[in-house]
Amino acid sequence: MALTALDERTALVIIDMQNGVVGAATTPHTGGEVLARAVALAEAFRAHDAPVVLVRVSLAADGADAVPGRTEASRPAATPPPGWDAIVDELAGHPGDITVTKRNWGAFHGTDLDLHLRRRGITQIVLAGVATSIGVESTARAAHEHGYHVTLAVDAMADRDADAHRNSVERIFPRLGETGSTAEVIALLEKTLG
Repeated sequence: MALTALDERTALVIIDMQNGVVGAATTPHTGGEVLARAVALAEAFRAHDAPVVLVRVSLAADGADAVPGRTEASRPAATPPPGWDAIVDELAGHPGDITVTKRNWGAFHGTDLDLHLRRRGITQIVLAGVATSIGVESTARAAHEHGYHVTLAVDAMADRDADAHRNSVERIFPRLGETGSTAEVIALLEKTLG
C-alpha cells in the first residue's frame, strides 16, 4: 500500500544503526546509504519535535542474556569488540532522542519501547534500519500487533540477503502497514506537521 497519511502523533524508530551492525547489511542499499537516509529522517522528525527512537541490540559479554533455544543458524563464537553496540556517531548525541536496548530481534519484547510510545500518545511509527528481514520486520510485526499504524521507509533499510529483503518489502510489509521512500515520508511529515 502506498503512503497515504502520517498521524500527528508519529514517532521514528530506527533499528540497529550501530557500529557493529551497519556494515553487515548491504543489499539492496549499502550501510552508508541506509545511514544517510536514516539521518535525513531523524533530522526531519527532530525539526518537528516528533520523537526519534534509536534501538540497539546488545548482549552481556558472557552471553548470559542471549535468547535461548535451539536454532540451525550458528551463533557467534567470538566476543564482539568494544563499542560494537554503540549507536553510530551520525545518529547519536541528540538529548531529545530515546534509546532502547533490546536483546531480541524485535524492539518491543523485553524493552520499554511501548511504554515510551504510549506515554507520548504515539499512534503511528515510521521504521527504518537493519536488517530488513530480522530487526525491522520483527519490530513491524509487533508494532502492528500492539495497534500502531506502521509506515516503512524501505530505502532506509537493508539486509544481508537480497531475497530476504525483497520478501519483507513485497510480501510482509504491505500486510503490516504502508511502504514508501525516505523522501515520501519526509514530504508527508512536512504536510502533516509542517
